Amino acid sequence: MIHHSLPLAFLLTNPDGTPMSPMELFHAGKEIMWPILLLSFIGVTVVVERLLFILRENSNREPEVVEKMLESVEKRDIEGAVALGKQSKDFVARILVYSLTNKEYSLSNAFIRASSQELARFQQGMATLDTVITAAPLLGLLGTVTGMMRTFGALGGGDVGAAASTITGGVAEALIATACGLVIAVTCLLPYNYLNARTEEAKHEVADASNALEILIKKSETMAPFGR
Repeated sequence: MIHHSLPLAFLLTNPDGTPMSPMELFHAGKEIMWPILLLSFIGVTVVVERLLFILRENSNREPEVVEKMLESVEKRDIEGAVALGKQSKDFVARILVYSLTNKEYSLSNAFIRASSQELARFQQGMATLDTVITAAPLLGLLGTVTGMMRTFGALGGGDVGAAASTITGGVAEALIATACGLVIAVTCLLPYNYLNARTEEAKHEVADASNALEILIKKSETMAPFGR
């Protein structure tokens, strides 16, 4: 059959013609598959944790509370604004509470400190996920190199027929490692881009609240000084 004459048929079937199981493909990829497997576990763990974090933050968002806080600031009711914010789990509301609580010392510095702490929560794990996306295809490429070295080493023996299994094994190692590295990178890249987009959205939300707070503070100060 033509199927058995294909030099890469071993990637899908065993010598007896049965399909190779995932574990058999893993062993065919040789030693490089272990660090690739470790990267896959790390990547999946970070992605799941970050997506759960985003879902939790999205469920805690209360933009109407933020608007009511800003309206209270405009009316020079700082205590009312703080009281509203303390009842909310919205991260923007928490930033406003900290800023208004410490406004007599430095409103801008208080806002910057609070916003930095909140935005840092959105960026946790992103460096690890970026490392996984970068390292996975590189490990796959390393598997390609070691597999080709094994193949050419077998070809150098002269007896191609006797070394057929070693040759096909080297090619299998090269292609399986490369495929696994690319699959991990692509799988992690999609949620990585979504998480980055959500972090940028959070930055815009914080910047908008900062601008609104500054405008309302200056607007109120031109009318009357704030009461404590």
